[in-house]
Amino acid sequence: MSFTLQELENISNAALDYHMDRGQVFSSTIQAKPLLREMTNAASEFPSGKENITVRVKGKYTTTIEGFEGDDSVSYGNPANIKQASYPWKNIHWGIKVTMDELKKDGITISDTTDGTGETRHSDREWTDLANLLDDKIEDMKEGAERGLNEMYWLDGSQDSKVIPGITSFIVSNPTAALNVGGIDQSVAANSWWRNRANMAIAVGSDPGAQVLVNFLQQEFRQLRRYGSPKHIALCGSDFISQLEKELRAKGNYTLDGWDKKGKMDISMADISFKNVGFEYDPTLDDLSFADQCFIIDMKAIFPKNMEGEYMKKHSPARPPEKYVIYRAVTMTGGLVCRQRNTSGRYKLA
Repeated sequence: MSFTLQELENISNAALDYHMDRGQVFSSTIQAKPLLREMTNAASEFPSGKENITVRVKGKYTTTIEGFEGDDSVSYGNPANIKQASYPWKNIHWGIKVTMDELKKDGITISDTTDGTGETRHSDREWTDLANLLDDKIEDMKEGAERGLNEMYWLDGSQDSKVIPGITSFIVSNPTAALNVGGIDQSVAANSWWRNRANMAIAVGSDPGAQVLVNFLQQEFRQLRRYGSPKHIALCGSDFISQLEKELRAKGNYTLDGWDKKGKMDISMADISFKNVGFEYDPTLDDLSFADQCFIIDMKAIFPKNMEGEYMKKHSPARPPEKYVIYRAVTMTGGLVCRQRNTSGRYKLA
C-alpha cells in the first residue's frame, strides 16, 4: 500500500510542528546551551530595514553648570553627542530532505499524486514506520539548528560573513584596540564609554585560600553596575567555575550547605552565584577553547532582534519535477544588537 505525496507532506508537517514546539529527544551528545536559551527569551522584533538594525547611543555630555554674579556673561552649550550604532541582519536557513528511494528501502511507497484518489487506507504499522523515519530526520534538524545558532551567538561573525555576529563581537578581549563595534570606534579617547569591561590575565596563583578571583569579582561588579541597572547573566567555562569552587572550599563553605542530608554525607557544592547573579557553566565555552573564561552579559543591553513575521518560519518547498525528494526547512531573519557595552565584561584566568 502507498501514501500520496499530499499525505506524506501532511505527516512531515505534523512531525516538524511537534519537534519545534514540544519534541522530546534522546541523544548522547546534546549539551546545555544557556546562551541560546537567554537569547531566545530576550529577543524582540523589528519591522524591516534596508541592511542594518540601528540603535542610537550616547556616552558623552556637553552641558555643564557655571556660577554667575550681576551682569556676568554666561555660556550656552549645543549638545551633539548622539551616535548611531548599526548591526547587520541576516537570513539563516536550516532544512532536511527525504528521498523516495529512502522511503522505499523502509518499505514505504509514495504515490506521486496530490489529490489522494484511488488509494487504499494504510495500516497502523505504515504510519508508525513513517513517523519514526521522519522523527529522526526532524530531530536532527532541530538539534543541528540549535547547535548552529548557539555557536553563532557566541562567535564574532568572522567565521562566515553571512551569519549574525555574536557576543564576542561586542564583548571583546581588548576593549581599547582599534576596532569598530556597531560602526563606533572604541579606541578613540572620546568614545571610552563605548567599551566593555575586560581582564584577560587574572593571576589566581596556586593558593585558592588567597581568594584572588572572589576578591576581583567583588570589585568588578561595582564597575559593571556603575551605569544603569543591568540584567546580568554569567556564563563560564569549566576551568573558571572550578577556580571559584576551589576558593569557596578553601574557606569552608561546605558547612553553609550542611553536611548531613537525610542521613547521607553530601560533599557537593551548591550552584555558585555572586550578587544574585548565577554563575552558570556553558559547555560551548569549553568547545571554543574558552574553558578558563567567563562572560558577564547585560541582557538588557545585548539582545537579538528578529524581523516581524520572519522568525522560525516553516517552509514546505514544492518537489522539483526532476527530483523525487521531499524538502522541509525553517528560516529566520534577524540580528544581534548592542546598545551599551560598559555593563558587560569578559574575564580570563592567567
